[in-house]
Amino acid sequence: MTVIAVDGTNLRVVLRGLHRVLGLKRGFTIPLAHVRGVTADPGMFSESKGWRGPGANVPGLLYVGTFHKDGKQSFWAVRDKSKAVVIELQGERYERLVLQVEDPRAAVAVIERALSR
Repeated sequence: MTVIAVDGTNLRVVLRGLHRVLGLKRGFTIPLAHVRGVTADPGMFSESKGWRGPGANVPGLLYVGTFHKDGKQSFWAVRDKSKAVVIELQGERYERLVLQVEDPRAAVAVIERALSR
């Protein structure tokens, strides 16, 4: 599972449990100015992810780690696609973060509120 919070002018993403272990990351701190948008999007789970490295995946069941596609990188930490949130970024290593959170609507609302300030 992943916890998302806004801390001043930064978006903080904390990976927990299996996502932290398999993703080989503790989390991310991203300036809000680098966040282009956020959506709750379970459909992303079926999108082609490209090749994985490092991380782990079980097609259709679990995607955790860095994925490379068309010269761009995305980070995935999703097991339950109904809880997927997609964060679009600019000026960061990853173009996109696809994360499983407890309450996707609440996570989107927190980020959108921070972006509107």
